Amino acid sequence: MSGGKETPRQKMIGMMYLVLTALLALNVSKEILNAFVTIEEGLNTTNTNFDGKNGMLYTKFEGAMKENKTKTEAWYKKALEAKKYSTELCSFIDEVRGEIYQKLKKLPKEKIDTCQLRYLDGKDDANIPTEILIGAGADPEEPTGMAKDLKEKIDKFKKDMLALVPEKQRKELDLGLSTEKMFSVGDHMLISWAGNLFEHNPAAAVFATLAKIKNDVKNAESSVVGILLKEVDAGDFKFDQIEAKVVANANYITAGEEYTADIFVSAHSSTQNPEVLIGKVDTSDAKHPKLIGEGTKVDVTNGVGKYVVRTSAEGDQDYTGVINVKAPDNSIKPYPFHASYTVAKPSMAVSATKMNVFYIKVENPVDISVAGVAPANVQATITGAGNSIINKGGGHFIVNVVGGDAKGEVAINVSKKTSSGNKPAGPPYMFRVKKVPSPVASFGGVEGDGYIGKGELAVASGVIASLKDFVFDLKFPVVSWNLSMVQSGLFVDAPAQGPGVTGQQRTMLNKATKGSRIIIEEVWVMAPEGKRKLSGGCTLKVK
Repeated sequence: MSGGKETPRQKMIGMMYLVLTALLALNVSKEILNAFVTIEEGLNTTNTNFDGKNGMLYTKFEGAMKENKTKTEAWYKKALEAKKYSTELCSFIDEVRGEIYQKLKKLPKEKIDTCQLRYLDGKDDANIPTEILIGAGADPEEPTGMAKDLKEKIDKFKKDMLALVPEKQRKELDLGLSTEKMFSVGDHMLISWAGNLFEHNPAAAVFATLAKIKNDVKNAESSVVGILLKEVDAGDFKFDQIEAKVVANANYITAGEEYTADIFVSAHSSTQNPEVLIGKVDTSDAKHPKLIGEGTKVDVTNGVGKYVVRTSAEGDQDYTGVINVKAPDNSIKPYPFHASYTVAKPSMAVSATKMNVFYIKVENPVDISVAGVAPANVQATITGAGNSIINKGGGHFIVNVVGGDAKGEVAINVSKKTSSGNKPAGPPYMFRVKKVPSPVASFGGVEGDGYIGKGELAVASGVIASLKDFVFDLKFPVVSWNLSMVQSGLFVDAPAQGPGVTGQQRTMLNKATKGSRIIIEEVWVMAPEGKRKLSGGCTLKVK
């Protein structure tokens, strides 16, 4: 059969094929021929399932095109090419199959698509398949029949599919579908691919072989399209949102005091320091803003640049600059920013302890101070029904939000106690309201698509949902999930309530062997606002 890495089911079918072929030589024909019928029907079912799984990948691509056509289009076109290559090769395999059926049954071409191997009288006929595939009187080492074209098409298919994949992925990608010489059954002679698979083999065995090749083609399509789908986000930052932000301890301060501001990329990483430069920015090209001149460098610690300047003259003060961040693909992406502050008489300063975003159903800490006013005399309110702000003392407040206005914002209004009553300390301070981003599911220590060893698989206790690099330490208990994998030629689903592996799932995992694909999906977690379904799961391949 095909070479390269194979799933356990494919290996099983290959072994059955070899055993059945050997038994045919002993004239144990009827039972063996019926066994080939079972193999072919099982493979046809698997091919139908592959069509469904591959269809899901293309649906995800279509969704990504609607969200961001610019980022997705190039990879989507490659995915459609992969689909085209797979469809063309599968159509040719069907053509070969139809040619054999037509000669065996002596039917017109328009009726052969409805024929089934189970009802074929000539299952044991080895002459017609050999004549069609190898060629009448041809040497199996140099076939002139349709096997010659099939081999050429398979080799071209593999070359074309590999060309669609980024070069860095090609070395690790094994598409199988080997057409190299192989050892024959019985005498262990090294013979051609066509001779070993098609010479003097009965029609039942040939049909099973063609179904197996078709199975490998669809499996290769799935692998390539899956890689292309991952490449859509390969150069993106793994954050919920990325933008330049400036957060000052006060934007309205007293002359003579220091103005201090934190300049950073929101949802920043504390393990990678960006370059923060103050200066004039040329934004004529919105996609490629650049600093005019060298600019003034700002010290950066733990991903945050701290800009400090001594104030003097009163009035509005503006400054601009760029934050240069290294992206996952090692390119440098500039993010321009603009900020201003007012130097005046004492007034209010509001700064979020973590960032200028309030997350729904989470206790958001906020520090509020008014210059020249004792913390005990500072009061604050928040807009929006159901939202609340609690004074914890010492200028520390806790904000709980359930939603924002039409723009997704809430306002903090600060007042100060005076002898003549409460008075506003300054204009409202706006905060964005957002849901806590979804966590990432992992199984056996593997997130997304990856490989897992048998040892790790045996001790994997269940699905874990964790939110990394987030400002709050939140837990997301897993409510339910689903495991699916191929068993006996069919995709079998096994749901679970809670994070742990069920008995049925453990039985399935214990049967997994090298090359098995295990899909973890339909993961539901308990988020701060209630149950939430994760957008992705895990696809594991046993190594």
